[in-house]
Formats: sequence, C-alpha cells, structure tokens
Amino acid sequence: MEIPESGEFVDSRKKNRKYTPGLAALKFRPAYWTPEEAKELYDDYSGCPEIPKDIILFQDCISGMDAMPPNCVDLIIADPPFGLDFSGKGAEYNRDKRLVVDSYQEIDADYSEFTKNWMKSIQKIMKPNATAYIFSGWNHLEDILREARLNGLHTINHLIWKYQFGVFTKKKYVTSHYHILLLAKDLDNYYFNKMENYPEDVWDIKRKYKRGEIKNATTLPIDVVKKCIEFGSRPGDLVFDPFMGMGTTAVAAKSIWRHYFGFEINEKTKPMIQNRINDMPTGYEYTPLDEKIKEIHDIIQKKYPSAYQLYIKEGEGQINVKSEARGRNISGSTI
Repeated sequence: MEIPESGEFVDSRKKNRKYTPGLAALKFRPAYWTPEEAKELYDDYSGCPEIPKDIILFQDCISGMDAMPPNCVDLIIADPPFGLDFSGKGAEYNRDKRLVVDSYQEIDADYSEFTKNWMKSIQKIMKPNATAYIFSGWNHLEDILREARLNGLHTINHLIWKYQFGVFTKKKYVTSHYHILLLAKDLDNYYFNKMENYPEDVWDIKRKYKRGEIKNATTLPIDVVKKCIEFGSRPGDLVFDPFMGMGTTAVAAKSIWRHYFGFEINEKTKPMIQNRINDMPTGYEYTPLDEKIKEIHDIIQKKYPSAYQLYIKEGEGQINVKSEARGRNISGSTI
C-alpha cells in the first residue's frame, strides 16, 4: 500500500494494473432474470385494478389518460405525431405506397398546446420511480424538452437513434437520426437496468423490412423499442404507450414478458395491430442471459482478441450464469 499526502490509501496493484480495452465488457453481468423467473413475474402481475392489461383502447390519449389513476404505470414509450404534413408515401421515401396504410393521423391543434397536455398527463400516471422514452424528430424537439421540464420530468439522457430516412436533399444535410429523450419523474430514484457494460447514447439499430409487408408510415423498429423496455422495466411490469400506431410497443412488451396498455386514435390500424400481437408468442424474444453474454463475447473476441485471450487466461472463459433477478434503482437499492 502507498499512503499519499492526502492520507488516502492507494492499492499499488490497482494503480499499476494495465487497462485492457474490452476486458470489462467480457466480465460484465447485468441484473437479469431466468426465463422461468420472468414468466412467473409476468403471471403474478397485479398492478392497478383500474387499468386493464394487454389491451389497446381506440380513443384520444389525453382524455384516456385523464381517466387513469395517478402513479399506475412502470414505463412509458411515446412516439407522438410529427406535427408535419406527412404520409410516408412520397417518392422521396423509396416505398411502394400501396403497402403504406393510410393510418398516420396528424393532430388538429396547436402543437405546443397538444404537447403540454399529453406531457402533463404522462407525468401524472407514472409511478414515482418510472421513466419515459420519448421519440421526436428535430422539428418539435424544443416543445417536448420545454414541456417535460415544466411538468416536472427530468431529462436523464438525450439519445440519438442513427437512422437514414432515405430522403435526398439538395440544399441541406440529409436527416439521418431520431431523438429519444429518457425522462424520469424522480431524479434521485428512477429505475434503470444497465444491460451493457458501456451503454452509449447513440444507437445504430437497423430497421428490418419484410418484402410485401403492409406498414404504417411511421412504424418504429421493434428492436429499438425493445431496448428501451429492457433498460427501463422488469418482467411483469406495465408498459404504457399513448400513441400506439401499429402496436410496436405492445408487440415488443409481449415478446419479453412485459404487459402493455395504451391508446390509438385511428381505428384503421385495429386489425393490423391485432394481427401483429397475435403473431408474437408471449416471451418469444426473451433472450436467456447466457445467450446475451455469448453475443457480447463474440463481438469482443473479434474486436479485442487480446482482451478475450486474457479473459480465457484468467480462467473466466466459462460462462457461469447466476440469475440476480432484481434490477436496480438509480439510487443503488436492490429491487
């Protein structure tokens, strides 16, 4: 041990330890649940008796949220209307317009007032330790940031989803990202399950298309929504979406043992949403921890082969999965 002038003890072994890129990622284990534990939590859900689980109501979300009790949802995913004259069928989007359903519905009101009303409503229904992931283009980002602040929601992260919209421009840069705001109701006590050793705030997640598939003009990729849900909730939690669109939040929640509830104002989407939900078996995409770790190890082995060799040399090459099955609040207390 060394004793510096400040009087603090310094472990000389730690001081002289060489940093190896990628080694920490190989050793990282998230708080996680086995598939059996996840299903049990899902089946044991009690929640708020006033809130029906695993259903989408086709009505205006603001009046719908007004009727909901306070402090009743664990996580919110919201992708509000753009506030633009948008159909997704223009030639600049390089889509077969016959496969884009006429389901995108813009608001018929002042966007700032609309944002104020629904942001106030989500603040009310969030549990004290709940978070919200709010998607936004750049055109109305200022409205959402302002109303989040005025309604007592704290911005934890300003995430960027890297996504090429496929629109050619002549006199400006091509828009190639989407904003995702991570908001918390209580800055000192919100739920965040760190699923990666070094989770970055720029997400490069590709959109997956199926040839000939009918789609909404603004449907988010399920992998983007699923990532928000994994970081922001536990199995069995209630995930709420005020703007269900094509039901991606519902499908993503169901696929990894979460319950869902939400609103969608356009009834044209109803049969397509129901088909998507019916086609997703409950828990089907819930990945066991050993598979997640193997995915990480495969990436690190290619990117940092020296770190992987050191990891094997230190005798940690065998994946020993122990379910912590807890998750944590940001305060550090075990759930």
